[in-house]
Amino acid sequence: MNYLHYHISDEIIAFSTCRSGGVSKGNYASFNCTHYCGDEPEYVLANRSRLCGEWNIPTDRLVLPRQVHDTKVVVVDELFMSKTLIQRDEILDGVDALISPLPNVCLAISTADCIPVLLYDTKLRVVGAIHAGWRGTVARIVSDVLAQMKILYGTQGEDVRAVIGPGISLDAFEVGDEVYDSFCKAGFPMEQISRRYEKWHIDLWEANRLQLLEGGLLPNAIEVAGICTYQHFERFFSARRLGIHSGRILTAIMRRN
Repeated sequence: MNYLHYHISDEIIAFSTCRSGGVSKGNYASFNCTHYCGDEPEYVLANRSRLCGEWNIPTDRLVLPRQVHDTKVVVVDELFMSKTLIQRDEILDGVDALISPLPNVCLAISTADCIPVLLYDTKLRVVGAIHAGWRGTVARIVSDVLAQMKILYGTQGEDVRAVIGPGISLDAFEVGDEVYDSFCKAGFPMEQISRRYEKWHIDLWEANRLQLLEGGLLPNAIEVAGICTYQHFERFFSARRLGIHSGRILTAIMRRN
C-alpha cells in the first residue's frame, strides 16, 4: 500500500505516503516526492506526477514548503495561488506550516522522523499542515498555527479535527540533555512526555497532542497514527535510520469543493 489514509471528514482527502510505488533509487527508494533532500529532480517530478494522478490533484495545486525546523506559517489563499510557481517557491522557502481556506489545494509537508500534523476546521472548512520536529515542537508551532487560524478565520478549537501522522516514537527518540532541557524550559510536563533509559527519550507525539488539547480540541477529535518511522523504516522514510540524504514522507490534506 502506497498511502496511509486518514478519515477526517467525507469532504477531506488526507494521507501520508509510504516508501513503495515510485521510481527513486537507493535511500530515496522509491516514492520520494520532496525536491530538496538530494534526490534526482526527474525522479521527484515523476513521483509527484504519480501522486497527483492517483489523487486527482492538479500538479500546480500541490503546495510543498522548503522546511527549516522553524515556525514560519504561510497562508495559501487566492493571492498566493495567483503567483507563478517560481514566486510561490520563493515564498515557501523557510516555511514549516501551511493554512488554507481554499478547496482543491493540497497542502503537504515532508518528514522522515519529525511529526506531521494535519488540521481541519469542520465549521469554517479551513485546513492546515504542520511540520513539527523537536525544535518546532519546543517552539509550539502547533499552538501558533491554531492561534493564526483563530485570528484569520475565527477558528474555535472544539471545531477542529486533527491527525498526528507517522514519526519517531518515544522509545526510538533518544536525545541529549540539552534537548530535554529545552522542553523543560519551554514548560512542557516532562513527566508526561519524557522517560529516562540510558539517556532521555522524548515523546513528540504526546508533546504535540498536548498542544492540540491546549488549543481546545476534544480528545476524540485527535487521531494519532502511532507508527514509528524509525522502527518501520522499510515502510516509511527515517533519517535516523537512512541518513539525512534519504527520502521523505509526504503528509497532506485537501478539501474537495
